[in-house]
Amino acid sequence: MSRKYKFHNKQGLYFVSFAIVYWIDVFTRERYFSILAASIEYCRKEKGMELYAYCFMPSHVHLVFRSGNGNPSGLIRDFKKHTTKKVIEAIQDNSQESRREWLLWMFEKAGKEKGNVSKYQFWQHHNKPIELWTDKVIEQKIDYIHNNPIESGFVINAIDWKYSSARNYQDDQTVLKIDNEGVLLGLSK
Repeated sequence: MSRKYKFHNKQGLYFVSFAIVYWIDVFTRERYFSILAASIEYCRKEKGMELYAYCFMPSHVHLVFRSGNGNPSGLIRDFKKHTTKKVIEAIQDNSQESRREWLLWMFEKAGKEKGNVSKYQFWQHHNKPIELWTDKVIEQKIDYIHNNPIESGFVINAIDWKYSSARNYQDDQTVLKIDNEGVLLGLSK
């Protein structure tokens, strides 16, 4: 992995994106989105995650976060490991999942391509962390995150995408709570 994409500052504020193998649209059902939301809540309560922006898309996730425990790499690793296990279990247990066999076959195929995966690979390995240094860059990344569902053609207004912090920035904390976005300005200095 390039030096460009590593968590160098353990206390830093980061923008990360990670995708499902082969960019498969897995997050098409409420049940799977709920697993992501519950995992984020757990990481906030138990692992010191400070979450400032997010967007869950059908094939990938965007976050602006900071590790209060000074271990951003471990935090994302644990989040991805946990969500892999829970989403695959949900797919296996969902008799209504029309793509169940195909999804599991694709995850198994991806796992066979990597020597360090025992059975299924769900997430691509890279996270592409980008440390956010200035208010301008923070605003750019948050705008990028919030506009992702618009650019993908899913909604016309960013606040209409249920699994996005664009709603939080309009005082709607119904899906996930985020940390005070006003703190962001102090983090970049």
